[in-house]
Parts: sequence; C-alpha cells; structure tokens
Amino acid sequence: MFENTIRRMSRPQDVATMTTQQLRETFQVAGLFAPGELRGVFTDLDRLVVGGVMPVKSVELPNHKETGRAFFLERREFGAINVGGAGTVRADGKSFSLARLDCVYLPMGTKSVTFESKDAKNPAKFYFLSCPAHATHPAATMKPKDASPVPLGSQANANQRVIYKYIHPGGIQSCQLVMGFTELAEGNVWNSFPPHTHRRRTEIYMYFDLGEKVMVHLMGEPQQTRHLFLHNEEVALSPNWSIHCGCGTGNYKFIWGMAGENQVFDDMDGVKPVDLR
Repeated sequence: MFENTIRRMSRPQDVATMTTQQLRETFQVAGLFAPGELRGVFTDLDRLVVGGVMPVKSVELPNHKETGRAFFLERREFGAINVGGAGTVRADGKSFSLARLDCVYLPMGTKSVTFESKDAKNPAKFYFLSCPAHATHPAATMKPKDASPVPLGSQANANQRVIYKYIHPGGIQSCQLVMGFTELAEGNVWNSFPPHTHRRRTEIYMYFDLGEKVMVHLMGEPQQTRHLFLHNEEVALSPNWSIHCGCGTGNYKFIWGMAGENQVFDDMDGVKPVDLR
C-alpha cells in the first residue's frame, strides 16, 4: 500500500548539512516490489507519486486520501513500465498486455485499474509514476522498438547509452508526465554526464538490472553535491534544483520520469564538470 505520509523535500541549504541517513530517508525510495503487493510513495515534487506492483494474482490500484478525489486517477494521469515478466494492465474494461520493458499510459478519469502477471512464478513488475492532469489523452502502450531510440555518449567516456522515449510530445501524449528508460552498453558506467538541472520540472530515476552491482547517484546543487549509494530497483528523487546523474560498478538501466512546467526533453541547464564541487 501507499506510505501513510507524503515525502517532503528539503531546501538546498538544508541538504548541505544532512547526514547520510537523512539524505536516504528524504531522497531514496526502496522496497517497491513485493510479491502480491502494490507499494507507493506520494511526494511534494510536482505532486508525483512513485510506486511498484508485483502481482501474483490480480492487484487493484487503490485510492488514497492524498488524491482528495473519489478515485485515484480522477484528476491524475499514470505511466508504467514493466521490468519483470509478462503481464497485463486492465483499465475500465480494456486490457493492455505488457512484455518486459513495454510501457502503458492511462489518462485522467480512468476509474478502475488492475494489474496481473501472465505467470505467477515469473511475475510482472510494473514501475509507475503518476502526476496531476488537466485533460484526457488516449490510453496507449508502446514497445522499446517504437520508442524513438536515441544513441548518446561514447565508449571512450564510459557513457555509451541508448535513450528510449515513451511518454513525451513525440510519442505517447500526456498532460505533463514524461517517461522512458536508458540502457547503458556493456563496459559503460556513467549516466546523464555531464550533469544538468532543470528548474521547471522534477526528475525521478529508478535503477534496475544492476544485479549485485552498486550505483553512486549524484545529487545536490552543482556547487554543493551529495551522493546516495543505491542498489537494484531503488529510486532517487531529484528536486528541480538538484543535479541527477550516476556511476555504477557495471552497466545497468534506469527509468526516468518527469513532471512540471513543460515537456521539452532538452529543456535543461547544463553544468560543466569542472564547475562541480
């Protein structure tokens, strides 16, 4: 189920003095996937909700008092990417089959949402984000091959990667939610480097396919950086004033999601590595 309290973000000047445990309690989300459960966290970052559901039998998306509405998606939109076995999302009588790394978008006004796995012994893992919405767009799904893959980086800089864009102005339409994933090539470890900020929107990362590898997620203001050590299927919350990049002990994938003032993917304020502190 959803956490009882909303995750509140700290001011930049407070983050500069926080202990490791305080940083983790504020900016890290762990344990989203448990057999037969839906787990989620409400945040005050553009009112985003981050969650995961691992159905071994049908699991329903419940409402929560934080929505302030009669049902969860009455004034919200929803995106999910499956990082587990094959599964199905059912929404208001329509069925959406999702293989691994497929994405589904559900619009504002969707009343009933349930999650199922094709094989309970290899359950689906639906990682989801939800944010407020003001208009209804069509429900839709997308596969990685249709997600406008964009190669970036280089082997020489250890950041060769491919970005897959699902929910964005050139793909699945939404009000403000933007969502996709990035895959690093073998032998590459850096993501989103050189780093950037974008004060017009929040960004959230969920790292997966790490196995036993470890991530160092970098955050904080460019001249006052901090870090989190993260493991497989853990999340880093990034306020709009914070950089968000990372380095792993091997290659991996991560799902990125944003909400805020606009949906322009390259609307960002770059930071020169030599200026980082």
